Amino acid sequence: MAGSPRIYVACLAAYNAGHLHGQWIDADQSADDIREAISEMLSRSPARGAEEWAIHDHDEFQGISIKEFESIDTVAALAALLTEHQSAAVAAYNHFADLEEAKSALAENYCGAWSSLKEWAEDYFEDSGELASVPEGLRRYIDFERCADDLEMGGDIFSEEVDGEVHVFWNR
Repeated sequence: MAGSPRIYVACLAAYNAGHLHGQWIDADQSADDIREAISEMLSRSPARGAEEWAIHDHDEFQGISIKEFESIDTVAALAALLTEHQSAAVAAYNHFADLEEAKSALAENYCGAWSSLKEWAEDYFEDSGELASVPEGLRRYIDFERCADDLEMGGDIFSEEVDGEVHVFWNR
């Protein structure tokens, strides 16, 4: 991952008064630390009594959209998931669009990343012992791409491509 996930938080009182006031805040920290950084930014606002804020931009969330009024708890949890799992987190979150389901899939059903679904199928069938009874000379006739497609269409697995890698998950 290129950099740490971060959000740009703007003071709405200043914004409504025609002033741009805000700051970039590292999202890969606790939700309480993010809230504290927001409070500090608001305390320096040129607008008196500044209390309201909004997320006006985000960076390094790898294509995951952060809404203007996203929960800080969600922002922190997504940043932590991205930092720990990188593009695999993007794949899981893109598939489920739900943080808890993405976490569960990464913890329990993630198979890894390959250059193609066909490559995953070759590795899977080799590692599982399924090919042990197939004579070596006949293995080149197996259509691993079709095997993988059948597993995906049958609902046994799902895959998501992120940055040129295919991330594979069991659908359990």
